[in-house]
Amino acid sequence: MAVRLRRIYFELLSVLERHRPELIAVEEIFVARDPRAALRMGHARGVALLASATLEHSRVVEYPANTVKQAVAGRGGAAKEQVRYMVGKLLALDMTNVAEDASDALAVAICGALKGSSIVIPS
Repeated sequence: MAVRLRRIYFELLSVLERHRPELIAVEEIFVARDPRAALRMGHARGVALLASATLEHSRVVEYPANTVKQAVAGRGGAAKEQVRYMVGKLLALDMTNVAEDASDALAVAICGALKGSSIVIPS
């Protein structure tokens, strides 16, 4: 586990240092059905927050899942499929071969862009 977390930290730090984002959006912790999976995700999330916090001019903002869904799909209770569909529409991407985790990450990024700035995506 420690080796995996170390790799996540340094890989993410490399990406963050290369791109120097002004805003880093992260989904808040949610309760998972599998406690072991939740614990592993919590470890990885903590490492991601640590890497993000090392950048001097970046702001880290956390959003609850329903806020992400509301921002992307227009409903806080939207199903994953609806969010995935809207991510594809908003970014003009074919989501057919995009992993569910990647789709979720894009939704959080869109939420951060919409809520953390004055960007407006036309409908």
